[in-house]
Amino acid sequence: MALDRTLGPIIHTGAMSSRGRGKSVPVPQEPAAVEAVANDAQKDARRRRRRGDTSLEERIGYRFKDHALFASALSHISALKGTRNRAGSYQRLEFLGDHVLGLVISDMLYRAFPKADEGELSRRLADLVRKETCAEIARAIDLGAAIRLGSSEANAGGRGRLAILADVCEALIGAVYLDGGYTAADARVGRLWETRLSSTAQPLRDPKTVLQEWAQARGLPTPAYREVARSGPHHSPEFRVAVALPQLAPAEGSGRSKRAAEQAAAAAMMAREGVKFDRRNG
Repeated sequence: MALDRTLGPIIHTGAMSSRGRGKSVPVPQEPAAVEAVANDAQKDARRRRRRGDTSLEERIGYRFKDHALFASALSHISALKGTRNRAGSYQRLEFLGDHVLGLVISDMLYRAFPKADEGELSRRLADLVRKETCAEIARAIDLGAAIRLGSSEANAGGRGRLAILADVCEALIGAVYLDGGYTAADARVGRLWETRLSSTAQPLRDPKTVLQEWAQARGLPTPAYREVARSGPHHSPEFRVAVALPQLAPAEGSGRSKRAAEQAAAAAMMAREGVKFDRRNG
């Protein structure tokens, strides 16, 4: 009987019910092991980003000393957690880069076209620093692949958005300026914009001038321009302007300045009316 009492509990404990037979019980991992896996994943992600950043540095011909500055230039606000980290996005660098780009291009134009007057230099400048041109430069160096976006922005096609590409391109110039000074920024802009600068060697005729000449040739008055909307941050506004002529439907255009928006509106009206226009030779 003593033996039966001893074996009874042992047999009962080892028995399996039909409900639990064949099922494995997960073994919880130690906290240290979980943390190690997470750390390894983070390190792998950082290494992949670093390889991508290095490739971009090779494409622009500049190696950053302050990699945190480089990372900020490539970081969209959607990739950062918490409102306190807004300063870590490219927005502040884009503000700086916009002005650095304008100065460098202005200097390049002043030296390249010694006989050009202020109006022609201004038109050339507007053409070379506009969003579309900056986005073209960004695509040429495959900048979109290096931009850090939140998952929702990335899934929405943020890497290909003109506004993001243009802003990050300017932020990159601002970061180069802070990291290496004006000389470094001047060299990078010269390298990236050289072809576009030389391709505009012929005199420019802006869309507003061409539209006005076209209207006058048909007995129409001077086109009238009107601001219809303004958006964006104070340091980098976006204007939307409408142009009107009698007997024609208005046309609209947008730009970072009223003048640029007016030029875009004029170009839109000419395109709609089938007016042939060549920015370089009229």
